[in-house]
Amino acid sequence: MSQVIDNPARNRFEMDVDGAIAFVDYRVTGDVLIVPHTEVPRALEGRGIGTKLVLGSLDLIRKSGRKVRPYCGFYAAVIRRHPEYRDLVA
Repeated sequence: MSQVIDNPARNRFEMDVDGAIAFVDYRVTGDVLIVPHTEVPRALEGRGIGTKLVLGSLDLIRKSGRKVRPYCGFYAAVIRRHPEYRDLVA
């Protein structure tokens, strides 16, 4: 499984899986990342890729010292299922 990387030039976190890119879009507002959208290619659905992508992005956000404001319903749901990341929510 590929790791999640930050691609600040495209304002998104990415994970390359078998040549397909899953990503989380974000906007930076001060020390907060606004997350409006998470996308996993249809061919990768049902494999837990989206959850791994969100958790990996949260780890990177934690390391950066920032917070997140999830407007994406899927992203917010993953945080609800993983309370160890709730402290990152702005």
